[in-house]
Amino acid sequence: MRIVFCGVGAIGSTAAVLCRNLDATLVFIDFDRVESKNLLSQAYVKPSVGKNKAEALKLQLHNLHGVKAESFGVRLTRDNVEALCKGADLLVDAFDNQDSRQLLSDHARKAGTPLVHGAVSADGTFGLVRWDERFVPDAEDTQGQATCEGGEHLPFLGLLAATLARAVQDFRKHGVKRDAFVSLSAVTPVAAE
Repeated sequence: MRIVFCGVGAIGSTAAVLCRNLDATLVFIDFDRVESKNLLSQAYVKPSVGKNKAEALKLQLHNLHGVKAESFGVRLTRDNVEALCKGADLLVDAFDNQDSRQLLSDHARKAGTPLVHGAVSADGTFGLVRWDERFVPDAEDTQGQATCEGGEHLPFLGLLAATLARAVQDFRKHGVKRDAFVSLSAVTPVAAE
């Protein structure tokens, strides 16, 4: 199975690390670079600062866990989405903006590729793990709004990323598409196929 993680910031990098034991090829897509502030809420180590996030995550998984992965350090666009997602058996959306989520959703629907979304509210009070057929991307309050900076929501982000990783695992092992609503007090399954 080929699992493509689109966006490897706070939610995507942590979920990917938690998927390291799956019998699957992990692929990471992200154009951004690791900054010092990212170390507070993302699954990166200090030597990764300045490196492309997708490449840094690939190297970390290999160096720390012996996992071989693939990385594409580019922005997902209408011009490259088909090439980058080609051959994916599962797409994982951990983007932090409506435009990227919609682009990925449009591609997945056209290609018939399963897609699971992991998203957190801007104030860090709730999150969703939802399969594409039941997901509608929300706009940010302001364009480029940071939702996972500063590490203040780290325990919650870990819970959300773990729930996303479990959804990926359940799909990989059993073909189950399970949605969840995640809050600071509970993970509530809301639908399953």
